Amino acid sequence: MINLSIVIPLFNEEESLNILAEEILNVLSDFNYTYEIIFVDDGSRDSSWKIIKELNKNSYIKGLRLNKNCGKSTALDVGFFHAQGDVIITMDADLQDDPKEIPDLYLMIVNDGYHLVSGWKKKRFDPVSKTIPTKLYNWATRVMSGIYLHDFNCGLKAYSSVVLKEIKLSGEMHRYIPLLVKNSGYNKIGEKIVNHRKRTYGETKYGGWNRFSNGLLDLISISFLNRFGKSPMHLFGFLGIISFVIGFVIAIYLTYAKFVLSQFNMTDRPLFYLGILCMIIGSQLFLSGFLGELIIRNKTINNNNRISEKAGF
Repeated sequence: MINLSIVIPLFNEEESLNILAEEILNVLSDFNYTYEIIFVDDGSRDSSWKIIKELNKNSYIKGLRLNKNCGKSTALDVGFFHAQGDVIITMDADLQDDPKEIPDLYLMIVNDGYHLVSGWKKKRFDPVSKTIPTKLYNWATRVMSGIYLHDFNCGLKAYSSVVLKEIKLSGEMHRYIPLLVKNSGYNKIGEKIVNHRKRTYGETKYGGWNRFSNGLLDLISISFLNRFGKSPMHLFGFLGIISFVIGFVIAIYLTYAKFVLSQFNMTDRPLFYLGILCMIIGSQLFLSGFLGELIIRNKTINNNNRISEKAGF
């Protein structure tokens, strides 16, 4: 039985890994619960994986290496799949997240009963090119999601393991884990002010303004998937039926006009082509919904196919 899993996705962070591992081990050495530290190498091109394999000499440290750079969401999803702890904490590998926050986050899950606790970097040390888009993104997300968090994209978060069994991450959905958690029926979401440190090595792997634009698109995607992700026929089938019925009614009217009202040259009227177009689009939408249902019912995801190497498992 493992009490705590710490999942750390990373990409080209060779300078930080030894320091981060030492800091985490020093913090956790004073506490009486079992834990594991899982580094998920997202296809790094530097010596990050080599360092992780060296760190694996410590029995508390494990490593996963993806076949290629798949993105933070995939790295987190793979880490969650392999984590065995009752509480799972995520943090970034760039040393900007402070490991000293781990015990308090753990206790908020265990003692206070939160399903998710998100860090809030109230005092940030990022450049303006990153902080302004982040503030706009967080404001828009609060408005659209109804979840009042100051920092949705903070890498330092704590979860009950029960919660993470209900969500799957893909694309860049890691930004909206609180919304995914809420949509799964877990509403006790908390926030904790955490220490934010200046980046010591390298540069950020995430853009500034593109985060805002991509974030809004991701939010729309999640809202759509939450409502229709498990039943696409409810949307595409409904729209398809409406479109087809409109086209069919037009066809009935034109048939009546030709044979009863003796109006000829029906094919010269724009209404004729509108009716055909509506029936074709309606049929395509209905078939899209039907195919979507078949794909969802037959799709299986095997996380192990994305892993090229393991260390410590």
